[in-house]
Amino acid sequence: MLSCQVQVVDSLIDMCKTLHQRSQKLMPLLVAMVSLFGAFSAQADDPPPLTGNFHQTQIAGYLASPWAAAENPLGGWLITERGGTIIEYTNAGQRLEIPLQIDQLYVAGQGGLLDIVLADDFTETRRVYLSFAVGDDSENYLAFGTAKLVGDKPEVQRLFTVKTAKDTPVHFGGRLLKLADGTWLMTSGDGFDYREQAQQKSSMLGKVLRFNEDGSAPPDNPFYTTPDATQSYIYTLGHRNPQGLVEDPKSGKIWLNEHGPDGGDEINLLEAGNNYGWPVVTLGTDYSGAKISPFTHYDGMVDPELNWTPSIAPSSAVVYQDSAFPELANHLLVSSLKDQALYAVALDQNPMSTMQIFATINERLRDVIVGRDGSVYVLTDGERGRLMRFSPLRAENVPEHSLR
Repeated sequence: MLSCQVQVVDSLIDMCKTLHQRSQKLMPLLVAMVSLFGAFSAQADDPPPLTGNFHQTQIAGYLASPWAAAENPLGGWLITERGGTIIEYTNAGQRLEIPLQIDQLYVAGQGGLLDIVLADDFTETRRVYLSFAVGDDSENYLAFGTAKLVGDKPEVQRLFTVKTAKDTPVHFGGRLLKLADGTWLMTSGDGFDYREQAQQKSSMLGKVLRFNEDGSAPPDNPFYTTPDATQSYIYTLGHRNPQGLVEDPKSGKIWLNEHGPDGGDEINLLEAGNNYGWPVVTLGTDYSGAKISPFTHYDGMVDPELNWTPSIAPSSAVVYQDSAFPELANHLLVSSLKDQALYAVALDQNPMSTMQIFATINERLRDVIVGRDGSVYVLTDGERGRLMRFSPLRAENVPEHSLR
């Protein structure tokens, strides 16, 4: 296996492909109309501009380091804060703070309470599923658990814990996806200082993991050997810090985005057993400017469907298949931290094209959600985060609640 510390000579550097990114920001037209331009591929023609009117509305504010948001089927929102609290906005507009009891919750760096998924019967049980970091500075892990949001301080029951310890407070991954068969996928980052372990089946770092709701390994996992073996939980490997994970409701395809180093952010089409290359293959460089690997392709490893160089720092993703914004149908919406923007990636183009949408955002984005009304909701990052809705511009004298 290639060492990630290899010294690269000039002749190998010459082998590397140079990817040129072309993108244009949306230019506002008329009152609330935006035109969307841009394509990352030098070989592909610029896509036709998308246009559309929209309202921008703040739904929630004064959020302390929020990480994920989920819409209540009865109306309202539940938002995780990394400090260990869920902020609930009811359909009546009431704000509730729900502090959780999480044994050994590790809140440092990028750690803390992370993703949230509502149970199918949430309206009856108020059960949620969560990802979070546990441990301390010398030994911390990513974990998965569940709680019922009743009482003063609901207790989180831990169901699964990543077996591989690390001593860094970053690169947890932490995005959750429940599959149709009832099993769960959870992204696990490489811990930053442990990137070589992304290629090792003896480690759970740098992987997408698959497990049953009780935390056991499904026997049909691609590397399953025995129930307790680390590799029995591995669904895919070769990841750096994947934070976007979503299933297309129409095609059933699973899309993943992940942070590269300095450049090399990726969108990948996830398939069981695949190796996505990190750190043997990358289109990015180290933050110091040093080359991580001479390879931009390696036999037996899967190339990304799309690469961002320079980095945008993709944080989440959702597939848009609604009619409220027909221009966005069959697009993967990707939130970004570094670029402070929301991107729409065309899933029906080869190579993929990407466009910035809703150019009024200009804030670090942590999560993106498509609401039941077809609106696009984005969760901003930081100590004063907020949840914003982008909805179609309604006709004059038509109340917003009657759009759908």
